[in-house]
Amino acid sequence: METTKVKTMKAIQFEKHGGPEVLKFTDVEQPEIGHHDVLVKVKAIGVNYADTARREGKYVVPTQLPFIPGAEIAGEIVAVGKDVTRFKPGARVVSLIESGGYAEYAKVHEMVPAPIPDGVTFTDAVALPLQGQTAYHILKTMGRLEKGETVLVHAAAGGVGAISVQLAKIFGAGKIIATASSDEKLAHAKEMGADHLINYTEEGWELKIRELTGGKGVDVALEMVGGDIFNKTLKCLAPFGRLVIFGAASGEHAALNPGQLMRRNQSVIGFFLPQIMKNMELYQRSFEELLKFIDEGKLQLTIGGTYQLEDAAEVHRLLQGRKTMGKLVLHP
Repeated sequence: METTKVKTMKAIQFEKHGGPEVLKFTDVEQPEIGHHDVLVKVKAIGVNYADTARREGKYVVPTQLPFIPGAEIAGEIVAVGKDVTRFKPGARVVSLIESGGYAEYAKVHEMVPAPIPDGVTFTDAVALPLQGQTAYHILKTMGRLEKGETVLVHAAAGGVGAISVQLAKIFGAGKIIATASSDEKLAHAKEMGADHLINYTEEGWELKIRELTGGKGVDVALEMVGGDIFNKTLKCLAPFGRLVIFGAASGEHAALNPGQLMRRNQSVIGFFLPQIMKNMELYQRSFEELLKFIDEGKLQLTIGGTYQLEDAAEVHRLLQGRKTMGKLVLHP
């Protein structure tokens, strides 16, 4: 009896949690698509802090081993399931996926990818699924940013930060205050459209923010560090201000006294992108809007570096060393 030969592909996989050295460039089985799935030949892979958290066993949900990281892919559809109606082979798409992005091929349900406009490259498109969608929704959906309001963006030269500065401007913010850890990163935030720059490694940065707002504070603050940064950011909020939390990069948790919020009608709001994905209409609408902003030249993406897939361990070291600026992209 003739047996079907198993198709393999190159991928980055880890079998135990640990440092970048646990990432192995290896052969794995190519994914099989279901009736409503598409198979994407991956052209570009986005690298994120979530990937390093997965590797270290510190992600918000458990990571089953062995594991292929990677939640952002852009590429060309090469096969479709028998019930797929949304795409045909040859379509250029960008997508979020649960895992498995650090590979030559990836499968995804047909409702999740977004078509890439002709004027947008795979490398630029792959900078959008996590960081672009996050920036969009922490400002618009969760932060409820209104025209003329003041926005505070921490880590403004990072992937989410640089996009947030630009989107805040596109959405009509009156004043954008950007923080970063070096002069070089602050200069980049200014290029992205920030109005005021503050180095958050210097003592008393929160007092400077109060001064820049005439003592009022900011209307929307985007915070992903945690610990002391969270507490100081809370002090920067204006009456009716909204502080949106979308991470805890420091690993430190902060205590919150709800009474602090009551006195000035303030809000602390949590954000987790997978919840947005449960509202597929909202998710797809924002995706298409972001891609349109790039195609029209309104949104500039900063690609911090492109690397070969087999160099994933080194890319993780660079990312966690906080020496990079902009989006890091892998190419199979």
